[in-house]
Amino acid sequence: MPNNYRLAKVSSLLKREITLILQNDLENDLIRDHFVNISKIDLSGDLQHCKIYITSTAQEKVRKDIVANLNTVKSSIRHSLGKRIEMRRVPEIIFKDDVVLDKGLSVLKLLDELKNKNQNNNFEENDANS
Repeated sequence: MPNNYRLAKVSSLLKREITLILQNDLENDLIRDHFVNISKIDLSGDLQHCKIYITSTAQEKVRKDIVANLNTVKSSIRHSLGKRIEMRRVPEIIFKDDVVLDKGLSVLKLLDELKNKNQNNNFEENDANS
């Protein structure tokens, strides 16, 4: 059974190094033009597979293009990782779009709409009673 401390350390190292690779080494205009951030890394217990969740300020269609581009160049990213970090075997990586932020923002928007609607109803009731 893998050590959770080790998984956390390796995940942190991978996140830092992949962020540096995305910022400095990739020559992809789509990635450079939009703010791309790694929100989460899921690393398998045997350190062989790694899912990297990406967030961006771009629209949904552009984010899907960014993720597709990253999955296209993942072998070169993995190669760069192998040069940067000392591991017996660099994990296979796959990039995914992280939609949790969008879902959270939509829930907050709905809550604000309900709050405003409730305040308007209370205001109308107070005017009717006056």
